[in-house]
This record gives sequence, C-alpha cells and structure tokens, in this order.
Amino acid sequence: MTNTRIRVPLVLPGTRPDLAEVEARIMAERGRVSLLYQVLLNSGPIASGWERMLTAVRNQTGVPADLRELMILRVAVLNGAGFEFDAHVPHAQKAGVSMEKVDAVRATSIADVFEPIERLVLELTDAMTRDVKVPDALMARIQQHFDPKGVVEIVATVAAYNMVSRLLVALNVAH
Repeated sequence: MTNTRIRVPLVLPGTRPDLAEVEARIMAERGRVSLLYQVLLNSGPIASGWERMLTAVRNQTGVPADLRELMILRVAVLNGAGFEFDAHVPHAQKAGVSMEKVDAVRATSIADVFEPIERLVLELTDAMTRDVKVPDALMARIQQHFDPKGVVEIVATVAAYNMVSRLLVALNVAH
C-alpha cells in the first residue's frame, strides 16, 4: 500500500535483512507489519523499542482493557489522529466498550454516559493531553482508585498513546 501523503517511505517487510529480527517480533506480537510499523521501520532501533514499549503498555499491565481503550480513543480524538482512532475502535469493542461510549469519547466534554471510573481516567487523559500538567486534586482522585503500579500504568498508557498519535499526525499516516 502506498500513500503519497505519508512523509517518509514505507519499509515493506522482508526488504531489509537488517530488520528481520524486529520484523519477526512485530509479526509474533501483532500478526502483521501494519502501516504504522512500515513507517517506523525506517529506523530499526525506534521500531524495536516502540514495539517493546507498546506491547508492554497494551498487553502487560493491569489496566483493564476497556479503560485502556477509552484512554487511547480519547488521546486520538484530542490529537486529531483519526488513523489511531479507527485502529482502536475494534479493540475497544472487543474489550466491551459500547458504540455509544466510542461515539461519546469524540465529544468536547466528557459525557454522562461514562461510569465514574471511566470519567476519572478520561479526565486524566484530557489533562495530560491538553495541558500536560495534571492538577494535584485530579492526581489525588486517581491515587484513591489505583495503587502506585496502577497509577504508573495508567499515566504511561496516556503518555505512550500521545507519542503514537503525535507521530502519526506529524508524518501524515492516514488511511
């Protein structure tokens, strides 16, 4: 697939022997080398580190899948990363997020459709993504619901997907 809008060339799997190991890890973890990874493979070390970090964030934390996917969708909305949003809708649905909530995550403010814990993590997502700084009062509320490991994992999820969406937007990665 070629998309002239993307600002770097795509690296097709199997075309660079020096990338065979990282491509194999991507295939083993994700089942395919997606468009995002074809972009990232322009730098083997970045693609490798990215795959390891995002695998940890998505698959090796205690963050409930539904909360994780709501945070990812919200980051994508706030950063204008339609590619990321579209990529995660199926993951959100698989995690039990209703289409009503998927649609509501697009609203400017956090809708009443969300449960209190969902609203809380979405507030954190908004603060981290829009303002970078998290107010002490909001962090105190997060800490009431999550132990230190959970706090780090939730914050890392929002931070990691800000990285993802910002790379996608900067490099014009779109469908």
